[in-house]
Amino acid sequence: MPFEHILFSIDADGVALLSLNRPEQLNSFNTAMHLEVREALRQVRQSEHARVLLLTAEGRGFCAGQDLSDRSVAPGAEMPDLGESIDAFYNPLVRSLRDLPLPVICAVNGVAAGAGANLPLACDLVLAARSASFIQAFCKIGLVPDSGGTWQLPRLIGMARAKALAMLGTRLSAEQAQQWGLIHQVVDDAALRDEALALARQLATQPTYGLALIKRALNQSFDNGFDQQLELERDLQRLAGRSEDYREGVGAFMDKRTPVFKGR
Repeated sequence: MPFEHILFSIDADGVALLSLNRPEQLNSFNTAMHLEVREALRQVRQSEHARVLLLTAEGRGFCAGQDLSDRSVAPGAEMPDLGESIDAFYNPLVRSLRDLPLPVICAVNGVAAGAGANLPLACDLVLAARSASFIQAFCKIGLVPDSGGTWQLPRLIGMARAKALAMLGTRLSAEQAQQWGLIHQVVDDAALRDEALALARQLATQPTYGLALIKRALNQSFDNGFDQQLELERDLQRLAGRSEDYREGVGAFMDKRTPVFKGR
């Protein structure tokens, strides 16, 4: 399908680049952009060449969340079912990013608000421009943080900070987000895209099948007890040990050469 609201490509290095592209609306989501992002993620999942996904956005902001013009409530009009919208679009989106069997990098350029602040938390490594900020803006219009926000925030930064962000809707700077452990790295604005692409290309040369298993193990650790996690590590290590990448990694180590991983 042709894309109007996103930019999408997979380069020769195996880096899939997905950039939100509604800059005049601060890349807020409407139904059309949701469907385009869904199709791009489907293509990444089915691609034999994609090794890493880089999610970012065009313009001065990363994402302002939901485009409220798609959800406006006129006086006397029937109230919208926002739960239906979450079921149809936001929950599938964050699940798809979290479960994608390859590393997912998010480069946050500018403000990330509402669902746009929680979308990066479904990714594996988050880089933010120094001018970026994160705002749980839901409380400002009487809503509840969605897109995984109420699950991710307490686990990443603790309950006290999570409640403060969610109930006050205060702006969290990129530097503070890094200090609190919400994101991985802060970089200068002008260097953000280059730094993110360099990281993506580095990861694309690595044993990405094994990285996907690491991602799976860490994600499931929140719900497992210690013994369950030990059993999961055993099962995933069994899969990793049967991979072509493991054979190549050991062979390269024994031969004292640089490994050439294929992600399988």
